Amino acid sequence: MDLQDQLKNLFPDYIPEESSETQEEDSVIWLQDNPIICKYEKRKGKPITILEGYTGATEDFKLLAKELKTTLSVGGSFKDDKIIIQGDYRDKIMDILKDKGFNVKRVGG
Repeated sequence: MDLQDQLKNLFPDYIPEESSETQEEDSVIWLQDNPIICKYEKRKGKPITILEGYTGATEDFKLLAKELKTTLSVGGSFKDDKIIIQGDYRDKIMDILKDKGFNVKRVGG
């Protein structure tokens, strides 16, 4: 007997509603007018890509950071309203953000 059967036995009159768990993150993230700045730096001899300039909610920016890290299969972090991605992935990140509808500006080399 699985959990669904146990719940049906406990609450026979309850009819579950269809949940929309397949909600796209594109509709959740707020798009802005000013471009997101995508720049390249070297810290301790290792390349990193930094995204800054997002003016929306911090939680939306964290969701965007998580999605970028999983899409690119790289490490990174979110600090001081900046997304830090390990490695030089400016071109790929800019393509992903443009597909989502963001304006992106490339800064540096």
